[in-house]
Amino acid sequence: MTDAPHILHLTERSLWEAARARGRYTMSTRGRTLEQEGFIHCSTRAQLPAVAAFLYGGYDGPDELVVLVVDPARLDVPLKYEAAEPGGEEFPHVYGPIPAAAVVAEEPWSA
Repeated sequence: MTDAPHILHLTERSLWEAARARGRYTMSTRGRTLEQEGFIHCSTRAQLPAVAAFLYGGYDGPDELVVLVVDPARLDVPLKYEAAEPGGEEFPHVYGPIPAAAVVAEEPWSA
């Protein structure tokens, strides 16, 4: 069995640090929680620049942005690749909290 490629999630450092202390990450996307959205938005490495521009274009918040590198094999909740509209580009969606142990690396982000 081959390992699925890592998926990525862009977030603010303080949100990730708080999640790491709790042991699980529950933000879905910028300003929206897992509870509000129903899943956590992620991307592939190829999708990340466009996602970052869409969500954080012009971002000048107090935190630096970090990319969470998630190993799908370490998730204990469903991961589905879904499109926003039929025939559209599919993005990875995590249907539950991401365990901190599933984040195998964090990378700085600069647009």
